Amino acid sequence: MMIQQILDTVTSFDGVLVLAPDASSGAPEIAWGDYFFYYAPDGRVPANVQPYGTIVTKNYPGDTESDLEAEDRWRVNIHVGRTALERLTGQGVTDPAEPDVVLPHPVYGRQGWIAVVNPGERTSAQVLDLLRDAHERAKDRVVRKLG
Repeated sequence: MMIQQILDTVTSFDGVLVLAPDASSGAPEIAWGDYFFYYAPDGRVPANVQPYGTIVTKNYPGDTESDLEAEDRWRVNIHVGRTALERLTGQGVTDPAEPDVVLPHPVYGRQGWIAVVNPGERTSAQVLDLLRDAHERAKDRVVRKLG
């Protein structure tokens, strides 16, 4: 799976906002080249809301265990919730650099985030389904807030 395949799927979701920071965005340089997914039908980044999914293309300070500095490595991260995290990550694999495996996020796993380095044959369909589900949950939260 390529990053563009994920972007093509996510951008088809109703009300999605995909942030792709670059030098002109005012975002910190560390975020340039990465992607952040929000439910934001008005096209504005929601206040006090984390993205429901991200694609990162490099290591971040304190988040180096996935070895994203190696060429052609990237990671998709999805907020699935703690219950789903337990169900999805009981595979016995514990190496956060292992590609094409659903693992707890190396930093945010306790908050219900999963991570997949270079989704491939084993995880591509699952990653897209999980992103769709995360988008729908984010949408439901906004709808509930609006009452």
